[in-house]
Amino acid sequence: MLINLVNLRSLIDIAIVSFIIYRILVLLVGTRAVQLIKGVFFLVLMLGVAILLHFRLLTWFLQTTLIALGLAIPIVFQPELRKMLEELGKGQSYLFKRTMSSDEADVRVNQIVGALNYLKAHKIGALLVFQQDVGLGDYTQTAIQLNARITQELIISIFWKDNPLHDGAVILDKYNLIAGGCYLPLADAPEISRWYGTRHRAALGISEVSDALVLIVSEERGDISLAVKGRLSKNIKDFQVERLLKHYFAGEQVLTGWKGLMKTLSNIFWVKNAEQDTGGLVK
Repeated sequence: MLINLVNLRSLIDIAIVSFIIYRILVLLVGTRAVQLIKGVFFLVLMLGVAILLHFRLLTWFLQTTLIALGLAIPIVFQPELRKMLEELGKGQSYLFKRTMSSDEADVRVNQIVGALNYLKAHKIGALLVFQQDVGLGDYTQTAIQLNARITQELIISIFWKDNPLHDGAVILDKYNLIAGGCYLPLADAPEISRWYGTRHRAALGISEVSDALVLIVSEERGDISLAVKGRLSKNIKDFQVERLLKHYFAGEQVLTGWKGLMKTLSNIFWVKNAEQDTGGLVK
């Protein structure tokens, strides 16, 4: 009985630590820290090989390097660590995600939908990136930090033609407008139509390297497109945008994996043929 209790306690202990490490890694994905983690992993692997082969000098060198990195990491990545601690203090933890009430979600959806309708009507180009699990720190760090409440007026003013930020993208999460004037990687796949402009290529590019949902307002046609998982769905209807945003702000992970993609599309768009009604998003 005691052995079983100890084993159960150990399993719970391992599960908690594993979950915390997983959430921290999710926070770091999409930031400069990812490359550092890859480098540290490579050095640790080399150290293991050096120890096995009894390479004393190489072992000493790698051990010294790893110790120096351990001291330098908190200094080099101080902004990322500070942000994580701030989020923990505000309760918007990346370790334990809080849920949003339906009223809070509706307020945010109405603000964004109102802004999108205005931008469409006046044919003002816009690019909104909705961050999910994969962090987009590399793109917000080089942009204009906002950390502002999501409002219709702020979104419209950012993309107004005389605003210095109107050419870039806005990155937001479920609680804040994180940054404006963000420059994203452009998709250069040969199958992309040459009629797509920079905004659509940037939307596809960021959707290829992350799980973000991206809404694009075309200044030429005044319609809305959705980019996700490297695929583009054109001319999204108003009710579809509203359902997509409600699904996003409700606290559910949107469009994860093939089954998640199909299920989410069926819930949001209420369609029988997802490929036909979503402009070829599903193939």
